[in-house]
Amino acid sequence: MLAEPELAEPKLAEPGLAGDEWTGWLLNRRHGGDATQAARVRAAVDGYVERVLDGAALAAGMVMADIGSGEGVVAWRAIERCGPGLRVILTDISAPLLRYARGQAQVLGVAAQCRFVECGAERLEGLESASLDAVTSRSALAYVADKPAALAEMLRVLKPGGRVSLAEPVFRDEALAACAMRALLERDGVTDRLLPLLHKWKAAQFPDTEAAMAASPLASYGERDLLRFAQQAGFSRLHLELHMDVRPNETTDWAVFCATAPHPWAPGLGEILATRFTPQERATLEAALRPEVEAGRLTTASRMVFLSATKPDIQG
Repeated sequence: MLAEPELAEPKLAEPGLAGDEWTGWLLNRRHGGDATQAARVRAAVDGYVERVLDGAALAAGMVMADIGSGEGVVAWRAIERCGPGLRVILTDISAPLLRYARGQAQVLGVAAQCRFVECGAERLEGLESASLDAVTSRSALAYVADKPAALAEMLRVLKPGGRVSLAEPVFRDEALAACAMRALLERDGVTDRLLPLLHKWKAAQFPDTEAAMAASPLASYGERDLLRFAQQAGFSRLHLELHMDVRPNETTDWAVFCATAPHPWAPGLGEILATRFTPQERATLEAALRPEVEAGRLTTASRMVFLSATKPDIQG
């Protein structure tokens, strides 16, 4: 079982971590560098991890790969569940994140159970065909342009009867909202002085046209698409759940709110205000938005897809 040392959140100034968009977001920008917000994020992530591992149906003696492993939380919890008999391959396109995960494996005393592979999900180089009992992925496939290719690779590396278990965010609604604001602004007679500013904010984080949505790995798919991609790849016994939660935004500190980014490719509101707004526009939006944030009157929505499936025992 895993030891109990507390894993410190690294800072971007640590050697090997600066200059990587994935590391910068995962270890800092997704919670705005705030310890309280980081704890909230971690609690949510822990819940996602548990569901992913439930879907993977792991047992001691198995070999699993976590695709887009990030800081390694899926791997560490899988080892904690199954003990020293589980072997885990952590793959990621980010060399700094893999270096960080190696360090965490050493701290936890599980390095002998782990292998680290730098590769993208569309081509799982270094992973042999039909070699794995399970494949997991959490919030990684969302950023892959060719999702059908990634799912085909997951099928390839699984043994017959092996399982895939995914948890992926769906951002299509955020992009549709940005598109709707753009469409309103293109009409004559719009008098709402805040709408252009809100659109400028959201369009900096999500696509705001149908063409841009179609070209975006984040916004070009929904839950039904993921199910279809997995089925077309050759998986069977598919199960999908879409979890949608709308709740009050718990971030009531304006500085933290501005420093937080919704995904690795998005700037935070603070950066957007500093680089894309005039001083008057910044003052206008802050005057309208900051009281809502600090009073806890804003809401936030999350949409997470959980998908599990099996590689057929007999390939057609």
